[in-house]
Amino acid sequence: MTPPLTPPHQPSSENVSHDVPEHPHPEQPAPGGPAGWPPRHPVPPYPYAYGDAEPTAPDVAGEVRRGALVLLAVAVPGILLGLLWLWLAPRIPLVSDGSAVLLKETEGEGAVGADGTFALLAAAFGAVSATAVFLLRREGGVSVVVGLALGGLLGSVLGWGTGTLLGPTHDVVAHAKAVGEGVTFDAPLELQAYGALLVWPVAAMFVHLALTALFAPREPEAVWDPGLPAAPQAPPRHEPRRAAPAPDPAPPRARTQGGDRSGAATG
Repeated sequence: MTPPLTPPHQPSSENVSHDVPEHPHPEQPAPGGPAGWPPRHPVPPYPYAYGDAEPTAPDVAGEVRRGALVLLAVAVPGILLGLLWLWLAPRIPLVSDGSAVLLKETEGEGAVGADGTFALLAAAFGAVSATAVFLLRREGGVSVVVGLALGGLLGSVLGWGTGTLLGPTHDVVAHAKAVGEGVTFDAPLELQAYGALLVWPVAAMFVHLALTALFAPREPEAVWDPGLPAAPQAPPRHEPRRAAPAPDPAPPRARTQGGDRSGAATG
């Protein structure tokens, strides 16, 4: 009887590998959803460190309003600066000889003294205004700083205008004719160095920065809330493992000793 024929290269069911990849292919659907990712549980991609608090949009109108209030509150004392400057600034004496108006003291330093007095007063006003703003607006903010700087500059201009307006008249010739020849009178109060107008805002910025660095409340460090779930992470990409090749089911026939002898005899 002839043995039953079997296909020469049909793999046996015992040798076929049934290995399944641990993770599905990213392009294949998974049980979690149509695409398998992201998971369907309600976890935010970036949980907040402090519970359910969400960042709010900045209040632009409120910031502008606070900056305007700081500007006005800082600028109004500039009138007091002008009055103090008029009171404390040294005078420059003038005298008329009938044909011209001359300096009574040719070596006097009244003009330099007036500028120095204005600068010192402006620095003091800048330090006081910065301290007051810091105490009232300890939370700070860009609008507060801008209002402080612009208010200091406007206050310097107001002080300059107040001092020159309330001081001696600027019509020196008419004043000399009114007082008469040989009579000493004061020169108008003027600011020769216009850079002194920047002393108030610069001093205010330095003092406010120093107070903020030393005494401003620090923001607490972010602490992760253990009650929040961790952010989901994408599964690692794995390629499916290939099945091991099945061995040849028909091994080569073993040669018998009789066949070897017959071959040797034939040779």
